[in-house]
Amino acid sequence: MLTFVGLGLYDERSVTVAGRDAVRSADRVVAEFYTSRLAGATVEDLESYHDTEVEVRDRAGVEQSPDDILDDATDSDVVFLTAGDTMISTTHTDLRLRAHDRGVDTRVVHGTTAQAAASSLTGLQNYRFGKATTLPFERSHAGDSLPESVFDAIDENRDRGLHTLIFLDIDAADDDYMRAGEAAARLADAYEDVLGVVVARAGSPDPVVRADRLSALADESFGDPLHLLVVPGELHLMERDALAALGSAPTGLLDELVA
Repeated sequence: MLTFVGLGLYDERSVTVAGRDAVRSADRVVAEFYTSRLAGATVEDLESYHDTEVEVRDRAGVEQSPDDILDDATDSDVVFLTAGDTMISTTHTDLRLRAHDRGVDTRVVHGTTAQAAASSLTGLQNYRFGKATTLPFERSHAGDSLPESVFDAIDENRDRGLHTLIFLDIDAADDDYMRAGEAAARLADAYEDVLGVVVARAGSPDPVVRADRLSALADESFGDPLHLLVVPGELHLMERDALAALGSAPTGLLDELVA
């Protein structure tokens, strides 16, 4: 059996009870943290909490050389861990399909997602979000301008009155995580007076929600990672009130977006 377990958003306690039980009863536990990580827990914290050894694999070890994981899952219980939800945003469908090709049973134990948290914390309604996008570090793509995919997602969603969730780049090898201020500064060149909403440390005891023009957010600091950024589309009256109360957004800017 190969069981995919989402660890949730913040620390070793963010996992569901079902996920905790799966980890503690596994014969082998493998994890990847190159796509995201638990900002409030180390691997050692996970091992202590679950009383088990956690083997961390890099991207090549998961995507190119997973045969040993699949071999063990053939006749024992292997758990594969990721932050957030194991099949949303961070997709390991290929690994699951390889297991199915071998006749290995699989199971998915879901965890809380960043997208769900962004909606919950900001008060922006989840069904009013359009296509999400990722803002990469400049060094992660050719050229120093924003990728067209970022512009396309924001512009298409705004044309339809929808919100855009922007995931911020992670460089796990260098332990580097894009901050929302940096992301807002890069976006402000094209969207200076556009409303942005920062979500920092979702799932932690002290999450931050801050809403203002992207140009203003670019000058603020939001503390430790992980950060998300949302560019809202049209606002329902309840969404306007939530961003004012929960994100200290300028009311005049919000009123411009009320549909």
